[in-house]
Amino acid sequence: MLAALNEIVDAVEADPADEVDIAAIAVRHATTEYHLRRMFSSLAGLPVSEYVRRRRMSRAAAEVARSDADLLTIAVRYGYGSSEAFARAFRAVHGLGPSDARRTGGPFRSQQPLRFRLTVEGNTAMHVRIVERPALRLIGHAVRVPLIHEGVNPAIAEHVASIEPSEHLRLKELSDADPPGLLQVTHGVEPHEPEGTELTYLHGVAVTDRTPVPDDLDRIDVEAGRWAVFTSTGAHPQALQDTWAATAAEWFPSQPWRLRPGPSIVAILEHDAEFTTATCELWQPIESA
Repeated sequence: MLAALNEIVDAVEADPADEVDIAAIAVRHATTEYHLRRMFSSLAGLPVSEYVRRRRMSRAAAEVARSDADLLTIAVRYGYGSSEAFARAFRAVHGLGPSDARRTGGPFRSQQPLRFRLTVEGNTAMHVRIVERPALRLIGHAVRVPLIHEGVNPAIAEHVASIEPSEHLRLKELSDADPPGLLQVTHGVEPHEPEGTELTYLHGVAVTDRTPVPDDLDRIDVEAGRWAVFTSTGAHPQALQDTWAATAAEWFPSQPWRLRPGPSIVAILEHDAEFTTATCELWQPIESA
């Protein structure tokens, strides 16, 4: 996996104007494009597409500042068909347009080349089990929210707070499949999407695919398959987010499994009165690597 990730980085450095063929790299390393993109995003902290854009604009900034070449020539060199498209991408990364940057000399936001290396730490204890599940249905109250990697997601917190206590009880009574109890489900975000991208968040429960769904509830149908179930205990949501990150950094690289498309599910097993500490299960859909 590390070789595949570094091949992506090398491809970006070889020719900043070329599109990186992630699918071909995945095939060469006997994995899937989906899993490779997910691992890159989890380990690097940004998706491949954003890394490519930042590296292009970091190198372009140096040319804008030090050369007299016209901006269209520079734009074409970095894969843009017009100076307008180049200027938009340049401004999105550096906060100012290339003409202003050439006149003032910056400031610029520099993205250094990444390099993925193996470090033997084991600093996160991984409590995990592999389970086989038939098709199931996730039902509850769904909302579109922005993707946030760290800390409390205000949009999710607001959504959950808006649900009446009696509705929580009703949902629990409907639950008749694993994972048990009230669930936090994230679905519909692709591995190349940056932080801030909208995804579907569902607050609900799991039922069998034969269970009737009340008309006032949203639903997500999930195919049968294997799941890796990770347990986290500690400060909430930090312990859960640390476990989520460790699955990519420590667990998947050493296991014969890879992620498959599907929702990520968090089951809250227990928590304190203020919800500052909790024991959770993170369910990730997997397949044989």
